[in-house]
Amino acid sequence: MRRLDFIRSALAVAAVTLAATAHAEVLAVTHARVHTVGPAGTIENGTLLVEDGRILAVGSGVEVPDGARTIDASGQVVTPGLFTPMGQIGLVEVNAVRGTVDYVQRGEQFSASFDPMSAYNPRSTLVATNRIEGITHALVAPAPSWPDELGNRSTVFSGLASVVNLGDEDVLVARNVAVVANLGETGGGVAAGSRARAFMVLSTALDDARDYARNRAAYERRERRDYSLSRADMEALQGVLDGTRRLLVRVNRASDIVRAVELAEAQELEIVVVGGVEAWMVADRLAEADVPVILDALGNLPRDFDHLNARLDAASLLAEAGVRFAIGGHGAAQNHNARNITQSAGIAVANGLPWEKALAAITLAPAEIYGVAGEIGSLEPGKRADFVIWDDDPLELRSFPAAVYIGGKAVPMQSRQTLLRDRYLELDGARPPAFHDP
Repeated sequence: MRRLDFIRSALAVAAVTLAATAHAEVLAVTHARVHTVGPAGTIENGTLLVEDGRILAVGSGVEVPDGARTIDASGQVVTPGLFTPMGQIGLVEVNAVRGTVDYVQRGEQFSASFDPMSAYNPRSTLVATNRIEGITHALVAPAPSWPDELGNRSTVFSGLASVVNLGDEDVLVARNVAVVANLGETGGGVAAGSRARAFMVLSTALDDARDYARNRAAYERRERRDYSLSRADMEALQGVLDGTRRLLVRVNRASDIVRAVELAEAQELEIVVVGGVEAWMVADRLAEADVPVILDALGNLPRDFDHLNARLDAASLLAEAGVRFAIGGHGAAQNHNARNITQSAGIAVANGLPWEKALAAITLAPAEIYGVAGEIGSLEPGKRADFVIWDDDPLELRSFPAAVYIGGKAVPMQSRQTLLRDRYLELDGARPPAFHDP
């Protein structure tokens, strides 16, 4: 019952904190072990000072101003909010119910330009479920799937990805930071028919988008209409070509990763490898090209021919080679269980990755990869006050947040799961639980 008592206590503390936050402008979290994931490193007996949603100061000798609301975090740990670097939080409720799935790209009219953010739901049950376990930010990305009943197929391009915070308002951190493409077995099987054709489709599309940029006037006069993509898609790719958007490439096999790097170098693109199961095999090549990886650190089974060389120490091997990487998930671990990135990071530590690098891989690293590290990802003066107060080491399975703050505001430590737990926990009422008020 110790964990249950702690959760109840944390909920009560968070409720009081939430009520007070609405009237307070200055917040001081004191006597904590603060992992800044920034230049200040780890601060023992540290103080985090927040004003108007921004970090005002962080350190061991920070003076708490008169009138500040103080939280004594003695024996607790403070970290930046966690960042899940790939998924569809807010775009899905139940995978098996088509009406709740808004992230799948199909059809030829909108591929690279498909933007699922218009369907993003900040009140999704997945938001609160992951938020109370420390997730404050997420990359929301489209994905391919098999053809629908009308024969509409996904394409090599899935569309545009955006960074959001998991708060209730002002959720958009950066819109359309990347275009998602599918290569390897996924690109060949779902979109193109073979992995070779997927590369050819991608290369041709980039060439067409570059030619379109040079010949917009001719296109307007209908003198040029022989492109492989729609106008909307070619416009979306302009950011990829000029370097203001990343190209996220879903790819796992080592040989496919090398081909993707070669394509990026030939086209002068900023790419990010997503999946990267065999990235450890070509880590030196990735480091040389400065290509980051979004890695599933739990992937250790050869579930298909792109995963034959999966191993649990992949993160450690990438780190040793100097590859920039973030830790994400696969399948349900990207959405319903995105909160499990702490477990993924902990397993990476158990397999050789230094603890500090593991924490950075789920906080600052994704922010750097997506170009938003000036705002989020570490605890530094001037940045958004997105942080988590933990009862213990956040990479341990038994640890749980005591409080989560987004933009300096405490979020409710409540989700559909906790509401159901509390409703059915007490069974000694006069009426069956189904008849009780929620």
